Parts: sequence; C-alpha cells; structure tokens
Amino acid sequence: MSCVRRAMGTLIHRAYTAIRDAGAITPASPAGHAFRRLGEGAKIAFPPGAIFGERWIEIGDHTLVGERVSLSCGMMPGVDLGPGSILRIGGGCSIGRGSHIVAHQSIDIGDDVFTGPYVYITDQNHVYDDPDVPIGRQWPRNAPVAIGAGSWLGAGAIVLPGTRLGRHCVVAGGAVVRGEFPDHSVVAGVPARLVRTYDPELGWHAPGDHPPEPGGAQADVSGATPERADGVMDRPGLDRTSF
Repeated sequence: MSCVRRAMGTLIHRAYTAIRDAGAITPASPAGHAFRRLGEGAKIAFPPGAIFGERWIEIGDHTLVGERVSLSCGMMPGVDLGPGSILRIGGGCSIGRGSHIVAHQSIDIGDDVFTGPYVYITDQNHVYDDPDVPIGRQWPRNAPVAIGAGSWLGAGAIVLPGTRLGRHCVVAGGAVVRGEFPDHSVVAGVPARLVRTYDPELGWHAPGDHPPEPGGAQADVSGATPERADGVMDRPGLDRTSF
C-alpha cells in the first residue's frame, strides 16, 4: 500500500508541476500577448490572482510575479483608460505571492524591487467627505505612486496613494506607507515613519544623529548621568555650594 501511495504522490506532484509550468503567463503564452509589455524572461506564476486591464500594464525583463498576485488597472475589465500605460513594473523585480497592485492613475515600480508576500499597493483611496453618504458610494481619490529602484517591501506592507519612495528603500513588514521618503530610507510603523537613513559619514543611522565635531568629545550615548571632574554627579537643581 505504501508503494502505491508513494507512486500516486509522485504522479500528482509531477502533474501539478506540469500544470504550473503550462499555466504560467510568459511573453510566449497567449495570455502574455494581452499585456502592453511583458518583457523577455518575465513570468507570472500559476495560479494567478485577478488580472485585468492588461493593455495598460508593463512588466520589465526577467521580473517574476508570484502565485495569486492580482494586477489590475481600472475599476473593472473592459473600461477604456486612455492611450498610456498606468501600471509599470521594472525589470528584475520579484513580487511576492498573494500581493495586490491596484492601479487607476499611475503606479511606477522601479527595477530590482523585491516584495514579500501579501503586499498591497494602490494609487486610489476611498474618501469620507460627506458624513451622510456611505463611504463606499463616495467617489474615490487618486494620487500617483512611485517606488524607487532597488527597494524592498516586507510582508504585508501597504503602500497608499501619493507615496513616493526613493531608491534602495526598505519598508518594514506590516507598515502602512504614505508620503515621500528620500533614497536609502528605512520606514516602519502604522503610519510608517522614517527610522533609519544613510549618510556617507555616519553610515546607516537614526534620524537626527550627527557626526562628532572635529576634535570634540564623543557624544555619550550610554544613557548614564554625566559627572563632573571631581566625581560629583551633575544633576540639574543640585546645590553644589555644599561641596
């Protein structure tokens, strides 16, 4: 019985591998021809998520899109979104499984951007201006999104409309990002804030850190209470006349 189960398991796994290979979307597959551009060596893994608006989607060379990733342009299939592309993913990227990239106006993802699984990127958000109208029935607002080349987005990160990330940025897992961050930023939290950045003199450091002045004393980062030369603790309010 164990031999039969093993043979059946091997057959099932081989068949599933063949199905995944055959179902992947590549430049040579019929589904790949629907995209505005699907670069050489690019692949969307099988099974895919919801994909529509392919005419407005560009994916660069050798980019890999994981299983169950949704890529969409517009509210629904069949809508004319104009002559230009709306969702642009650069070359050499890796989009983690289960992620969603939902474009309505403009989303630019640079080359060599990697994401963990279940990342959500959108350039449209619901509004709640009118307190008497259900939020889902109020017209949403769009704002372009740009993610710089060489960046990394951790698992479960959310990138909201109007976000602009510079080159080689890191977004912590679970962060909710909105706003503009320069090159070499590390952002984390809800809402996401800058927690580290890079400077040629300091290397990676927290915001507000400064290099020591030339010839000056090194800053005391130990957290200890400073002392005077005579060994007496220099505490605010201490009556030094008694010493």
